[in-house]
Amino acid sequence: MGEAVQDYVCLDLETTGLRPKFDKIIEIGAARVRGGEIQETFETFVRPGIALPERIAELTGISEADLEGAPAIGEVIPDFLAFSQGLPFLGHNVSFDFAFLKRAAANAGFELERSAIDTLKLARKFLPQLPGRRLADLCAHYEIPLRNHRALPDACAAHFLYRRLCAEFYREEDFVPFPLVCRVKKEGPATRAQRERLKKLCDRYGIRPDFDPDLLTKNEASRLIDRILAAYGILQK
Repeated sequence: MGEAVQDYVCLDLETTGLRPKFDKIIEIGAARVRGGEIQETFETFVRPGIALPERIAELTGISEADLEGAPAIGEVIPDFLAFSQGLPFLGHNVSFDFAFLKRAAANAGFELERSAIDTLKLARKFLPQLPGRRLADLCAHYEIPLRNHRALPDACAAHFLYRRLCAEFYREEDFVPFPLVCRVKKEGPATRAQRERLKKLCDRYGIRPDFDPDLLTKNEASRLIDRILAAYGILQK
């Protein structure tokens, strides 16, 4: 019987919502693990270019002030990819995080393909008797300290959870990394014409923008324009 995977990057994101196509990354936390031990960590806020939903601020404790001046995701992706060194990802519901990263990487001009280990899948298989299998539930079960809803602490907690699951349930066929599959298309940035139209609409209707036009994609800019026109009417030249 082989050994459990010892080298990987445990990963967690905080985002503005649950939809990779529409929502944005606001924090990345990761730890590079070698030989089963955390060797180095990666942590950064990410400026999303859209307003931070109040419910997300309450859930995470992250504020608009934290995100103001933070790098945009296109600046963060190269550093994160260099940090991760092509290692498998490990996380709790890691496919969720990967979907956001894959889209962000594609928009920044990078390919991202990885295998992964998902502690949520393992918990569903081996701990079906527990009333809940959220990361918080499992950390409470194993008495693993957890600071809720922040990226790096959650990533590290997933690492410690994985070690406990390995110690208790390891079978090679259940713990082998699986390929992450997520198909995305690169979205180009908003055009100059779109940015100018948004500015005209906001000026005409006295709208205080809650977005950064320089961080919008073409599709996002189109949706914003349509939303404003639906609410206020067609802009006359």
